[in-house]
Amino acid sequence: MGTIATSEQQARSDHYPSRGTSKAQLLKRLDPIVYSSVTTPSPISQTLVEGYKENGFIILEDVFGKKEIESLQRELGLLRNNEKIRTRAEVITEPGDDSIRSIFRIHQLSSIFRKLGTNRRLVQLAQYLLGDRVYIYQSRLNYKPGFYGKEFYWHSDFETWHVEDGMPIMRALSMSITLTDNYETNGPLMLIPGSHKHYVVCEGETPKNHFKDSLKKQEYGVPSIDYLSRLVDKSGIVTATGKPGSVIIFDCNTMHGSNSNITPYPRSNVFFVYNALSNHVVEPFCNQPPRPEYICAREAIEPVQV
Repeated sequence: MGTIATSEQQARSDHYPSRGTSKAQLLKRLDPIVYSSVTTPSPISQTLVEGYKENGFIILEDVFGKKEIESLQRELGLLRNNEKIRTRAEVITEPGDDSIRSIFRIHQLSSIFRKLGTNRRLVQLAQYLLGDRVYIYQSRLNYKPGFYGKEFYWHSDFETWHVEDGMPIMRALSMSITLTDNYETNGPLMLIPGSHKHYVVCEGETPKNHFKDSLKKQEYGVPSIDYLSRLVDKSGIVTATGKPGSVIIFDCNTMHGSNSNITPYPRSNVFFVYNALSNHVVEPFCNQPPRPEYICAREAIEPVQV
C-alpha cells in the first residue's frame, strides 16, 4: 500500500520544472485559474470573471477617483525625491542610469501605499479569484520615467516565483494600479491573451544572486523566441492603456512585458502581488538560496486585513 504525501511534500513536488537541465517547451497548466465556484458571490460581474479565466487578465477602469489618485501621485513624487529612500536595497535604478526604476516592498515603506494594498476593492477581488485568504507576496512602484525608462522583457512571473522563490502552484495574481496615463506610446503593459493556460519552460542555469541583475534587465527565466512567437501567433498582444485610477488584474502565469519609454510622458504604476495563504513559498526550485524578503515575502506572511 502506498503512503499519502503530506501537504509539505506536495508543496515541494516540482510540477513546473524550468531552467537547469530542462529544455524549452510548453507544458499544460495543471492548476485552476479562478478558484472560487460560480455559486460564490463575486465582487465583479461573471462576464468579467469569464474574461479573466479565458484571457488571463482584465482591465477595470475608474476604480479609484480623482482625489485618491492625486494623493497617490503626491506620494509617488515624494518617494522619488527622498534621498534616504534611494539608499535602500528596495530601490532599483535604471541600467546605466541613477533614475529610479522600481521601489520594492512599497506597502512597508509608505503608509499611503500600505492603505492602498489593503483596499477592500482590491483585496476582496483577489480573495474571490484565488479562493482563499491572501497576503501581499510582493509590492513595488514602477516609475518608467520619460525618455529613459527601459523595457521589461517578456516573462511569466510564476516561472521566476516558482524557480527562484519556491512558490508551489499558480495561485497568485498581480494588480497594477495606474498612477499616470498609460498611452500606447509610453511603454504600457503588454499581455498575451491565453498564455496563462500553458507553462513556458525556460533554459539556462540560474546564476548566483540573479535578482541583482534581473530586476534591472532579465536574461534568465525568459521564454524562447520560438515559443513566444507561437503564443503571439495564436492570440496576439493586448496593450493595457488607460487613465489614472484603472486596475489591471493578471494571473501569475500570464506572459507580459513592456517597451522602453522614449516619450516625454512617464508611465508609473504600483503593483501588488496577492498570493493565496495556502500557497506560501517553500524552498526555491533551483540551486540558489531564497531571494531577499523585500522581493518575496517568506517570513512576514499575514493575511491582509481590509
